[in-house]
Amino acid sequence: MNSILTYVVLGVSLAAPIGPVNAAQLNKGLRLGFGHAWIFGLGALLADICYMLLVYMGMIHFIDQPFMQAFLWLFGFFVLTYTGSEGLVNNTKTSFVDGQRGSSTLFRSFNSGFLLSISNPLTILFWLGIYGSVLAKAASSFTTFQLGIYSLAIISGILLWDVFMATVSSVARNILNTQFLLLISLISSLSMIGFGIYFGFQAFKLLFLS
Repeated sequence: MNSILTYVVLGVSLAAPIGPVNAAQLNKGLRLGFGHAWIFGLGALLADICYMLLVYMGMIHFIDQPFMQAFLWLFGFFVLTYTGSEGLVNNTKTSFVDGQRGSSTLFRSFNSGFLLSISNPLTILFWLGIYGSVLAKAASSFTTFQLGIYSLAIISGILLWDVFMATVSSVARNILNTQFLLLISLISSLSMIGFGIYFGFQAFKLLFLS
C-alpha cells in the first residue's frame, strides 16, 4: 500500500509544476467555473495517458527524432500562442458572471485541455524521463499487472491535482473581485504566450542552429 501511495504522490508531483497546462486550467476555471476547469484537466489527462502508452510500447524513440521534436515544438508554439492570445482578447470583455458559461461547451473545454497537453513538448520530456525511469526500474521486479496498478496510481495522482486546480480556480472566481480576476487571467494568458514563444525558439534552434 505504501508503494502505491508513493506512485499517487508521483502523479501529483508530475501534474503540479507551473506550466502552460496549469495556467490554462486556472484561466478556464476563473472564466467558466469548476466544471469546465475539471473537464479541461481530464482532456489534459487523456494526453498524459497517450504519452504513457507510447513510452510503455517503446514508441517514444520515434518521437525523439529531431524532425518530430521540431514539429512538436512548432505545434506547441501555435497552440499556446493562439490560446494565450484568445485569452487576452476575451479578457477585455469577460465579466466573470454565470452567463459567460454559455459561451463555451464542456466538449470544447475537454478538447482544449487535450490539445494543449498533447502539443506540449515538456509533457513528452516528463513522461520520457519520469515514466520511462519508473518502467526501467519496475519492469525487472514487477509483473505486467503490477505495472498497470502503479500506472493507475500515477493517473489517480494527476486526477487529484485536476480536482484541486478546478476547485481553487472556481473558489477564486466566487470570492475575488472582478479586477483581481482579470489580472490573474491576464497573467495566465501572458504566461501561455511566453511558453509558446519559448517553444517556437526551441523549434527554430532545432531547424536552423543544430
